[in-house]
Amino acid sequence: MNFENSLAFATKMDQEDPIASIRHEFAIPQMPNGDNEIYLCGNSLGLQPKLATEYVQRELTQWATLGVKGHFSGDFPWMPYHEFLTDGFAELVGANSNEVVAMNTLTANLHFMMVSFYRPTASRYKILIEEHAFPSDHYAVESQIKFHGFNPEDSMLLIKPRDGEEIIRHEDIHQLIEEQGESIALIMLPGVQYYTGQVFDMQSITQLGHQKGCKIGFDLAHAAGNILLELHNWQVDFACWCTYKYLNSGPGSIAGCFIHENHHQDETIPRFAGWWGHDKKSRFKMENQFKPIHSAEAWQLSNPPVLSLAAIRGSLDTIKKAGGIKVLRSKSILLTGFMRFLLNAELSHQVAILTPHEKELSGCQLSLAIKQNETGKEIIGKEVFDFIETQGVTGDWRHPNVIRVAPVPLYNSFEDVYRFVQILKNALK
Repeated sequence: MNFENSLAFATKMDQEDPIASIRHEFAIPQMPNGDNEIYLCGNSLGLQPKLATEYVQRELTQWATLGVKGHFSGDFPWMPYHEFLTDGFAELVGANSNEVVAMNTLTANLHFMMVSFYRPTASRYKILIEEHAFPSDHYAVESQIKFHGFNPEDSMLLIKPRDGEEIIRHEDIHQLIEEQGESIALIMLPGVQYYTGQVFDMQSITQLGHQKGCKIGFDLAHAAGNILLELHNWQVDFACWCTYKYLNSGPGSIAGCFIHENHHQDETIPRFAGWWGHDKKSRFKMENQFKPIHSAEAWQLSNPPVLSLAAIRGSLDTIKKAGGIKVLRSKSILLTGFMRFLLNAELSHQVAILTPHEKELSGCQLSLAIKQNETGKEIIGKEVFDFIETQGVTGDWRHPNVIRVAPVPLYNSFEDVYRFVQILKNALK
């Protein structure tokens, strides 16, 4: 694609966009003057799909009119409601339908997965994570290590970028696995790094880790609904993701989990069990001998919150209406590519793009480090961020000096991208 630096070009791209109308399926926040915000914060909280509002209201009505009978009545009864999300989840992460389930929240799921897949021994006890992992992941891993009686100082392997670099090189990950794989019990890395937007090569990491006898899990908080995934074919052991970023299901919404079917028949796998993971046919016999479902559902504990599930179903149906993740990814590459083109054309001397430029190494997020203004005088990136917010741009700020922006293909336009860069340009003046 040969991009052009003009509003006319952005308008032309929007007119030719086959899924441009999906933008109208979302509630877009407005500025005080009534204009739409330029909302570039889907990497933190996605916008509300109108179908989510409709579906949640439907279940509130069911509750009001049917009470407990809502568990078994209507087109979407509450008892099996989580199953209505299965196909949508499976398509998004490249899984079989029996390998995914909606349950709990992200960090809770990571803990439950580590109960099953982090089984340290005297010789194999380390967990490989990134040094700049999302803090909740770091806390979870450190606490699991301590729970098993090991010392995090020698049990946590922290992979980091080389000095003076921002991006972790995959060859460094491979080398560390090659050198220390015999002592690594679990590799747990992100699909997309939250700070830089770097996409990890999950397939090669999984393959090499398995060759060394390691279990492999991924945090897909910034990957699910953003990039193409093939968890089943890659043979990943487990993965977890939240649904309020690119899956647009509302703050704190229930999360998703993948467990490869290789593990479904093994009833010896340790797990923290609950009755929603028990065999469905005998669940209500109320017996006290746990019989796990032979699918990812076996890791469930309690019946999930239906109102949250309804919001997710609304989002998944909106994604389906847009044509699915492959269509969204194609548009995303163009949207983010256009933003990168404009930033390089207008602001390369003032803004450093931390996110790798290769499309296989990046999703829709770009992480922008503010360098200096045109006079050479150092400026503070937070001040720039605060200014663009007053102009109707919603992104997010990450200490010490990064503005994260994510043009989401479901609801962002090429005009959004063009206008954002012009506002950033004015801010830096």
